[in-house]
Amino acid sequence: MNPLSTSSAAVSTSLLEDFSLEMTGKDVPKLEEAAGLIPQGTRINVTFLGNEDLRMRLEAARAVKRLGFVPVPHISARRLGSRADFEQFLTGLRTDGTGDDVFAVGGDPTRPEGPYEDSLALIESGLLREYGVRHVGISGYPEGHPAIGTDALWSALRDKNAALAAQRLDGSVITQFGFDVDPVLAWIERVRGEGITLPVRIGVPGPAGVRRLMSYATRFGVGTSASIAKKYGLSITNLMGTAGPDRFLRALAEGYDRVRHGEVKIHFYTFGGLKATSEWIAQFRKEALA
Repeated sequence: MNPLSTSSAAVSTSLLEDFSLEMTGKDVPKLEEAAGLIPQGTRINVTFLGNEDLRMRLEAARAVKRLGFVPVPHISARRLGSRADFEQFLTGLRTDGTGDDVFAVGGDPTRPEGPYEDSLALIESGLLREYGVRHVGISGYPEGHPAIGTDALWSALRDKNAALAAQRLDGSVITQFGFDVDPVLAWIERVRGEGITLPVRIGVPGPAGVRRLMSYATRFGVGTSASIAKKYGLSITNLMGTAGPDRFLRALAEGYDRVRHGEVKIHFYTFGGLKATSEWIAQFRKEALA
């Protein structure tokens, strides 16, 4: 850990006041192991991956609630095979009391497996509100998307913001993780310039192996290995090391201006390392407030 500065304290007391985490449906044992390190009431997103099934997704959301956290189940539009599949998932969440908050995402498949092309279609279906959903998270891409053009991304964000308002649903934006603070803050300024006032959760990679971080980054199109190494302070010649997000968070705290950027919080992508990420956050906050 580098020596703490006033920006570290700013991160801890503001941006890290209400952070969120992400887990997969298979991560329940890891969540149980890390539970004592995570503040009660923390929002924990539960993924909707192709190698997970309905039972696993519902059980994971139940575990999040049981352990005293707020479950935020993902719903992947293009992975839903039918309207019935969508309603079955929403019914399970409502029955379990785990469906107040969800995250609507298009998903990885290139072609929809059913009638839902993207997350906008999920929102406009009316089913979220009908089944008791109150808050919907949507995606943001400060550094673009490898398969979607910039204009299309902005159009989609505006459309989803309008659809949430039309459905009388609260919303927020969670960004894809990145390593460079400048484009993130510039993107948020444009979001506000577009008249979108939704809270933004900036996606941050939790502590992970350097090789793994770079693999995820290039997969999601957020930079080349060389640029990532430069911006994140990594050694491209030492891929066996481990990197945490302290440098990114300090730079973010220094550049963040509530007047220009509005409500901003942090969302940690844990890459399966729930305990490592939770330990890192607890230590960072403890030292920042010392």
